Amino acid sequence: MTKNLKISLALVAVVAAIVAALLAANRTPDAPAQASDSGEGTVADASVLVRPDSHRLSTAKDGKVTVVEFLDLECESCRAAFPSVERLRKEYEGRVTFVMRYFPIPSHKNAELAARAVEAASKQGKLEAMYRKMYETQESWGDQQVSHEKTFRGFARELGLDMKKFEADWKDPATAKRVEKDRKDGLALGVQGTPTFFINGHRPQIQSEADFKAAIEAELAK
Repeated sequence: MTKNLKISLALVAVVAAIVAALLAANRTPDAPAQASDSGEGTVADASVLVRPDSHRLSTAKDGKVTVVEFLDLECESCRAAFPSVERLRKEYEGRVTFVMRYFPIPSHKNAELAARAVEAASKQGKLEAMYRKMYETQESWGDQQVSHEKTFRGFARELGLDMKKFEADWKDPATAKRVEKDRKDGLALGVQGTPTFFINGHRPQIQSEADFKAAIEAELAK
């Protein structure tokens, strides 16, 4: 084995270890044990996957294809997937429904707080603006063991929200219950980490934007 080959193999091992660590960090400890994360052989219960009050970021008129993402706003992998989701939303506007569901990982200090902030912003028609803000700034507040309540309050001011209403909605037990309902649905569907995507109830293996697009195209072609 040449020296260069040894170095290359060592680098591959390091990258694999980092990816494994990220995946482990973005898994929830109370998820039900499963033999596989893919879930490709089963179809999720549609009534649990998308509730009447689930947040639809984009809506297709024919309702033929629906993409559901269970996400954690503090999750680095979710932030990495965010640009691809946005590009696909734009490309398939009017043809594919995209649904966002909360799945804050308990080990992430600010994930649930961030989800409640987004939910509170939705009460003033600013869900998507706050959702984007969270990902665009995640590097400044994510993966920390201190509360970023002040940070999120600042986001609300920047978005021009009625602060009195935002505070009331943010701290309302009903808002926390709404976020937890999403998380419990995720657990019931076998979600173990974030991001987890369902396309028409199936959970395909997605390793790249090309895989994501191919899965959508396959459903559109049916």
